[in-house]
Amino acid sequence: MPGFATLLPRPVSVTEAPGSCAWPAPVAVRAGPDLPAEGYRLAITPGRITLSAADPAGEHHGRQTLRQLAGPDAFRAASLHGGLVLPCGVVEDHPKLRWRGCLLDVARHFRTKAEVLRFVDLLAAHKLNVLNLHLTDDQVWRIEVPQFPKLTSVGGWRRSSMVGRHDGPERDGRPHGGFYTTADLREIVAYATERAVTVVPEIDLPGHARAAIAAYPELGPDPAAGWEVWTAWGISTALLDPSESTVDFFRAVFDHVLDVFPSPVIGLGGDEVPGATEAHGRLLRTIAEHLTDRGRTPLGWDEVLDTGPLPPMVIGVWRDGAHGVRAAELGHDVILCPEDRLYLDHRQSDHPDEPIPVGYRRTLEDVYRYEPDLAGPRLRGVQAQLWSEHMDSVRRVDYAAFPRLCAFAEVAWSSGPRDFAEFLPRLREHHLPRLDALGVEYRPLDGPHPWQTRPGVPGRPR
Repeated sequence: MPGFATLLPRPVSVTEAPGSCAWPAPVAVRAGPDLPAEGYRLAITPGRITLSAADPAGEHHGRQTLRQLAGPDAFRAASLHGGLVLPCGVVEDHPKLRWRGCLLDVARHFRTKAEVLRFVDLLAAHKLNVLNLHLTDDQVWRIEVPQFPKLTSVGGWRRSSMVGRHDGPERDGRPHGGFYTTADLREIVAYATERAVTVVPEIDLPGHARAAIAAYPELGPDPAAGWEVWTAWGISTALLDPSESTVDFFRAVFDHVLDVFPSPVIGLGGDEVPGATEAHGRLLRTIAEHLTDRGRTPLGWDEVLDTGPLPPMVIGVWRDGAHGVRAAELGHDVILCPEDRLYLDHRQSDHPDEPIPVGYRRTLEDVYRYEPDLAGPRLRGVQAQLWSEHMDSVRRVDYAAFPRLCAFAEVAWSSGPRDFAEFLPRLREHHLPRLDALGVEYRPLDGPHPWQTRPGVPGRPR
């Protein structure tokens, strides 16, 4: 049954059988109480498809596998011919890790609601189950909070953007803005839920908060300083003033976030806080406790471990594995998202045509060969990151994400040994045509198309 060898991610077990089945075809769905969480079993015979699933997520994953087996045309928005053919046999499958996530930064460059919905579809097609939506930063605030309208009317746009990644004064002179209404975000959450994807919002504090300070200067260190939404990339030194009034403000902001997002995990940032004091740590701990009191689990970057005693949290470990070990020893769950391995905004080669070359060189093979350096019950999973300073269009997001996100999906899902030499022909022959059918403008395996380059725009490679 050659079709089963094409799956991304790979199935746990496959039993071949003679014959084929026309598709689309009716699918009989049954409960699968013997299957692990998100697991499914597909039994395909010439006249019948039976899908047993542990839960709704398992049913979704099984239906994605049927699309994969049916071939690239099954990923098009409309049927091109009368029917496709599935090979017969049994596939039984379940994921290795509970959290198979991708962070999409919509703060530095806005992605429209339609583009976010499309990205959810792409995650679901790869059986990834978490969209970590980075909604606020120094460069813009993207979530409507009706109680504080200036967060979007003032903080929701900037007058210009830095060109490339450098420390010079060059800006593009083009205003940039956009935000999501409450109804937009409820729609995104509902759409993702139907596709077995949980949307985890992130509201960053006490740093990465200059847009909020520009909107409400009393939140910042010097209300008379004339703060503007930042037009540079990097890390602003403007931190929230850790006063009781600031705490009250963000309690109200997070109460709105909790009303919009049913996710059991809520992100509060905590990273890259230059000049942080004990009072800034107390602000973050207070908000973390506020989330815990309301039945949610806070998610913070690994710097939060230095702020003092914390309630049980999920820690996003982005610096090195030692922080993951420390987090687990302190009783926190861990998401591994190392900058030097899983930041997909980083450059993909050393070739001079690579657009805006920043960060570490991380190839498709590098991502595929990543192995989590932490094991045990405290490891929830892994997450890739798409920081968007240099992704000013959905085409640039496609280029940075794919096909490396395909390799990441297999890392997060598939158990047992993996072989890049076996993966590459599956990707090239079977999965890239699926991306073509979906309209994904991925990076070709041999380098960018001419229109995917950015000649003359400086980067900052490491």
